[in-house]
This record gives sequence, structure tokens and C-alpha cells, in this order.
Amino acid sequence: MAQTRSNPPSWHDLHGRIALVTGGGSGLGAQICMSLAREGVHVIAADLKLEGAERTAAAIAERSAGGKDEAGRCEAIALDVTDSNAVAEAIGRIVQKHGRLDVVVNNAAVDVTEPIDVLTVAEWQRVLQTNLTGPFVVSRHAVMHMKTAGGGHIVNIASTASKRAWPNAAAYHASKWGLLGLSHSLHAELRPFGIKVSAVVAGGMRTPFLLDRFPGIDTSTLQDPANVAESVLFVLRQPPETVIPEVMVLPMRETSWP
Repeated sequence: MAQTRSNPPSWHDLHGRIALVTGGGSGLGAQICMSLAREGVHVIAADLKLEGAERTAAAIAERSAGGKDEAGRCEAIALDVTDSNAVAEAIGRIVQKHGRLDVVVNNAAVDVTEPIDVLTVAEWQRVLQTNLTGPFVVSRHAVMHMKTAGGGHIVNIASTASKRAWPNAAAYHASKWGLLGLSHSLHAELRPFGIKVSAVVAGGMRTPFLLDRFPGIDTSTLQDPANVAESVLFVLRQPPETVIPEVMVLPMRETSWP
């Protein structure tokens, strides 16, 4: 299908847009997919583990069939964001099928919590490849199509780990500080092409990303990932003449932020 932006949605209405969400199989990624689909966005939930993405797609289909959402649509794909060829092929298929790609949400992330003298080079590389190189690779291939189409929006999910540091998280901090820098760089670079780039700096959330690794964590200090997903919708709803380069979303009792 030829790439086109015929009948584009109005700026305040997300209905009909095509969005790729990485790490869409669980946690915040799944919630972003749900929130976008609720607004009538056609979502492609991408995850390293296909079964996770399929669960997200099934949950959206169930809500839509039950009348809870006006028009929830979601496709599930397996995607390794560190594999440039796989990303290029996936984005090419999306554009060929749907005619465009309006939104990319770079959400996929991993973490290894270990002191520097225990952290292996392989672990360091896995975190940096997923959290920083992955968004670069996905953005690079998406931008090729967005430039031709005349616009688009890239949303990078950062973290308070991109602003402050705590012990035993060197790889995660390096990746998220880098992602925030990449996001602001792309914001400056891509504005002339009508492509918006936003970073959502999220505080701690009640998701498996934290809860599975820290079962004793005080969940009252965390926030519902749905609240962060609403911030993604907020930046996407801005008028064409306005872009939000960065927004921070914290729980009221965030322990890593004053």
C-alpha cells in the first residue's frame, strides 16, 4: 500500500491513528496500548515475547467486544528492538498494511540491579542495547517513513533514573540518561520535518518491572501505570503548532524525588 496521510485525524482526536508501542506485552506498555485503543487508535503491541503482546491484544479485543471501549483495535507482533533488520521489516510491514505510522512509543526496557563490581559486561550491554540503542533503532526506521509522510510523533518513556541516581543501577541510569538526551536531540532535529518528539519521565509504578524484582517494596509509594499512560495521551493531543519535549509524572509519595 502506498504511504499516505489522506483523511488524517484532527489534532485533538486520536481516533484512527496508527501507533507502535514497544514493550507492549506487560506493565506500562500494555497500559499504554489499552489507553490508546480506548481512544480509537489502531495499536501494534510489540514485545520480545509474542505471548505477552497477544495477551494485550486479547484484552483490548475483549473490552471492545464488551462495549467498554468505542473502538479498540490491536495487533500483536514479536519484536527485538535491538535487531535493526527486524525493526526495519516490522515497520515496513506496518506502513505497507496501514499506509502510515503516526505514533511510536519507545517503552521496552530492562534492568539489572547489581553493584558495579558484580555487573558483567554482558549485562551492561543488554541494558544499554534494549533501553538506549533500541529506541534509536526504532526511531531511525520510523523517521524514514514519517519524513515521507510529512509528520509523526515519537514518545520515549524515560524515568526518574534519567534525573537522579541511586546505588547498584549503573547500567539503568546510563541508559535512561542517554535516552533523555537522545529524545531532546531528536526533538531539535526533527521539528523541521513536522515530527514531534516527547520524553515522558515516569516515577515508580505498580508494574511487574518493579514488583517482580522488589517484592517487599512499599506499593503506596508507587503510582498506577494508567496515570502515566494518560500523560502519553496528553502529549499526543497537543495542537500541530505545539510540542511537549519533556513531562515528568511522579507518584505523590515518590521516594526517589524530593
